[in-house]
Amino acid sequence: MAKLVTIYGGAGFVGRYIARRMAKEGWRVRVAVRRPNEALHVKPYGTVGQVEPVFCNIRDDDSVRAVMQGADAVVNCVGTFDAGGRNNFEAVQHEGAERIARIAAETGVARMVQISALGPDAESESDYLRTKALGEEGVLKHMPDAMILRPSVIFGPEDAFFNRFASMSRLGPVLPLVGAETRFQPVYVDDVAQAAVKGVLGTAPGGIYELGGPDVHTFRELMQQMLKVIHRRKLLVNIPFWAARIMAFVFDMAELASGRLISNGMLTRDQVKALKLDNVVSDGARGLSDLGIKPTATEAVLPEYLWRFRPQGQYDDITASAKNLRT
Repeated sequence: MAKLVTIYGGAGFVGRYIARRMAKEGWRVRVAVRRPNEALHVKPYGTVGQVEPVFCNIRDDDSVRAVMQGADAVVNCVGTFDAGGRNNFEAVQHEGAERIARIAAETGVARMVQISALGPDAESESDYLRTKALGEEGVLKHMPDAMILRPSVIFGPEDAFFNRFASMSRLGPVLPLVGAETRFQPVYVDDVAQAAVKGVLGTAPGGIYELGGPDVHTFRELMQQMLKVIHRRKLLVNIPFWAARIMAFVFDMAELASGRLISNGMLTRDQVKALKLDNVVSDGARGLSDLGIKPTATEAVLPEYLWRFRPQGQYDDITASAKNLRT
């Protein structure tokens, strides 16, 4: 019988790419999510019955254990930007990650891959980065040979980075940025998936890998690149951190006042703290090259999915060419 991998959060941005690649490797794939009915898009990644979404609550031992039964390997892709509610940073990124590792060790799972993030720090002011660090510690405590992947900002067709700012660029002449000079090293989502698959298959040793693309750019430079792709001209305005903290406080309080019925999808206080820090691969860290993966550049992929934000979408280039025709 084909081997089985359980991917927690396997229907999300990164998880779906891992699920697709594992199906191509001939493995059975169990996609553990909170809402299986919203994860049916993963089923066509393999043959009938090869990829199956199942319900799981990573805050509950029995739920995590149930979807891990019979698994040869597990991958944890679950993360959050939610500071409040039941699925907060602590519950998901610290306790949830450690719970998966502990139960994996108890049930004899051979391999585990943990998707973390660049810059985890148990002493960080950012709860996002602090709980990422604690989650890593919890995973290695129970699964010392686990593979820990720390990607920089991840880009790809379903990303929440370039898509978000490209959408914002349609709203007015100004595109505000917090931390315009903060440096990033964007990594392509399928490169991250390839790395995870190597961990599942055991073709690469465990340990910590920092994943970044071939180029380092400031936030401002990335937005300039994005605007060039979508054929728009905007004034990029850097918002000072002191002003960003005030704005984020107002947005956070609005969410709290609504009883969290209105989610703060604009800017949180924790995001402001994280944006102060460069998001690049450390000198000497193991990365994609150590896994035999050639990193994909942003310019090779962005036009494939950002074209829809151009003034006339897919017809923008045709319109521009028509202007050059002689009458």
